[in-house]
Amino acid sequence: MHPSSKDEFPPHHPYGPWTIEERRVVYEDPWMKVRCDRVLRPDGNPGTYSTVRIKPGVCVIAIDHDDVVHLTKEFHYAAGRDTIEGVSGGIEETESAELAAQRELAEEIGVNAGCLQEIGTVDPLTAALWSPTKLFLATDLSFMDPNPEATEKIECFRVSFTEAVRMVMDSEITHGPTCVAILKIQLLRSK
Repeated sequence: MHPSSKDEFPPHHPYGPWTIEERRVVYEDPWMKVRCDRVLRPDGNPGTYSTVRIKPGVCVIAIDHDDVVHLTKEFHYAAGRDTIEGVSGGIEETESAELAAQRELAEEIGVNAGCLQEIGTVDPLTAALWSPTKLFLATDLSFMDPNPEATEKIECFRVSFTEAVRMVMDSEITHGPTCVAILKIQLLRSK
């Protein structure tokens, strides 16, 4: 897990309008950490607040010279269905977001980006999930064989950029970081 200065607090520590009385990890594996904090709520009453922390990640929208977007189609266990997404994955502790974006492009869909532009950061679910995700636009693409992880069965899904925008608007693409990235690119293009 990536360390964060916001991860550990001494007892009775103010945290926005909350006070953390005690923090404990109730589950942890290489991909996530589930915490349960004993707190004083903003109204002064005691309570608990549980959160999930997932390593920071990237979401990359790869667009070739024909304005075709190279996305992924994959069964995602939590959703229980195939989803269409930008190339996405976690940032390893030893790499930058840019290096993670290039690595994920190569692994998942066999793409190398000659140009990688960071277009912002999103927090997918701020109430209970910590997983900041850097967004990238990848262009000047070259292609090779993909090399996905053993747990990944990924299909490259190609569609025109105009069609990708329509799919976001019609909720055919529902992955939050992908939706934000595609719409940000659309806005950047209209300037």
